[in-house]
Amino acid sequence: CPTLPRTKFTDVTADTYPLGTKLYYECDSGYMRRSGQYSGILCQSIQQVASWVYKEFECIDKKILLSTAPTMEKPERKTQSPAPQKRENHSEFDQKDFCGSPKTIPHASLSPSKQYYVGQVLHFKCQSGYDKQPPTSGTRTCKKVNGKIIWTPLNMRCSNDS
Repeated sequence: CPTLPRTKFTDVTADTYPLGTKLYYECDSGYMRRSGQYSGILCQSIQQVASWVYKEFECIDKKILLSTAPTMEKPERKTQSPAPQKRENHSEFDQKDFCGSPKTIPHASLSPSKQYYVGQVLHFKCQSGYDKQPPTSGTRTCKKVNGKIIWTPLNMRCSNDS
């Protein structure tokens, strides 16, 4: 898809991601990634179902990490396995399989994707502190129209009246 047009004073989210999408977790301020762990996840087809593939990833409080003695037991960890996501019906799009929202990881957030594909639907919401001009949230979809890939228009506006 073409570069996403910038919309002032908005936050962008997505509910579904097409196959091939890579996203990365970033630890919140005051936390850091456990050494040797990979923060990326990938949407791929597993047994013909679009699923996120996770590696083990954990964000640890820097204060605890710095004070941990080698004799302390490590907290019990569950292995993360791909969770099948529901199939979305996007028959009008080139890619039919989409992964749902990735799972949340304590003390981490997902960095926004920079690449979007045909069929991707993005949700826009006014940031707090900005006046909401109806409609207060909207969507843009990356579509192929007459052989050209475009973003559908966004009919919302957020302002701070200054």
